Amino acid sequence: MSVSFATWNINSVRLRLPMVLDFLEKYQPDVLMLQEIKCTNDQFPAAAFAKAGYPHQAVHGQKSYHGVATISKLPLRDVSSRMFCEVPDSRHVSAQLDFGHGPLTVHNFYIPAGGDEPDPEINPKFRHKLGFLSELGDWFADPAFVGEHLIAGDFNIAPHANDVWGHKQLLKVVSHTPIETQTLDALLVNGCGWTDLVRKHIPHDQKLYSWWSYRSADWQASDRGRRLDHIWSTRNIAEVSQGAEIIRDARGWTAKPSDHVPVIVRFAPAAT
Repeated sequence: MSVSFATWNINSVRLRLPMVLDFLEKYQPDVLMLQEIKCTNDQFPAAAFAKAGYPHQAVHGQKSYHGVATISKLPLRDVSSRMFCEVPDSRHVSAQLDFGHGPLTVHNFYIPAGGDEPDPEINPKFRHKLGFLSELGDWFADPAFVGEHLIAGDFNIAPHANDVWGHKQLLKVVSHTPIETQTLDALLVNGCGWTDLVRKHIPHDQKLYSWWSYRSADWQASDRGRRLDHIWSTRNIAEVSQGAEIIRDARGWTAKPSDHVPVIVRFAPAAT
């Protein structure tokens, strides 16, 4: 059987727990990475996920804000988290697992949104975002960053023209400004070398979104989305990827959904 990894900014895991459990039952990802869990580690619904078949968990929570958690059918080891820009937000957790193709380190990221004004001189949130990306680039380029890796999460950047509803209209809007998109593209090609697994399987000439604002009265009719959620892997792992899917319908599954939807990437089973 194939192995699948999913990422989802759930915008409060306790509030939307039934929605996540329904997703797990229907799509059966082997690993799910959640962002913006908005709870401390002891508040995380660990028992509910274990009962659903995901007993292996790596949680790095934070009261009311941020927080990331990876839940898995596969055993996790060497769980750790990293702080960026000396800001003690819970924005990263990693763990190692074996999914049949050798050891793989899985990183779950929630990159800062960056506020509303795309100017680091007047907006500390945007400065934090750029600093976070810079440190991420330094880490990926470090010779000690070796082995096979998969990184996923809410990157809060829609990097390409067809990752947003209106390229020209959003060039001065945080998440699609040139400094953000160029920085993310540089991360993709520099350092250890990454593959954007979603765009590996869904070509750039197709419009593709994973987020729709709460501000839209009818998100589906206006369809002003952005692809903010990503799954990348090192190139050897990318070679055994089989497909990618964004679960667009999840944006309307409940009366109070997350503004993000799940992204799934599937990998070939290991040769026997």
